[in-house]
Amino acid sequence: MLLNLTDLSSEPLQSQIIRQIRAKILSGELSAEADLPSIRALARQQHVSVITVQRAYEALMRDGLIHSRRGKGFFVSHLKNKEKQNMAKQRLFDALAPLIKAALEEGLTEDDIWEAIEVALKQNGREN
Repeated sequence: MLLNLTDLSSEPLQSQIIRQIRAKILSGELSAEADLPSIRALARQQHVSVITVQRAYEALMRDGLIHSRRGKGFFVSHLKNKEKQNMAKQRLFDALAPLIKAALEEGLTEDDIWEAIEVALKQNGREN
């Protein structure tokens, strides 16, 4: 599995692993029952500690994105497309809510916020 981890980011390695695997699952790049590398194998591939990968896998299991089978390894959980979409929307809401609150407290209007969102969408290659 190809992950793009960097020590130069302010985001901890564990969070980078979680975010990137979550994105691969929710986007469909990793399909249901796809097997994931063992904790040791992924740690070796990515040059990170076993504990870092173990904690990342535990977080993904808590979220219901992956599951383990004793003696078999880790696998992507079965999620309906609607479940994937709801998970992605909830994460977006959780990330946006404090930003929107701060923007409103700093005097921006709803129109200002929508304009900023549209600009961000365009900069990231998405337009309606």
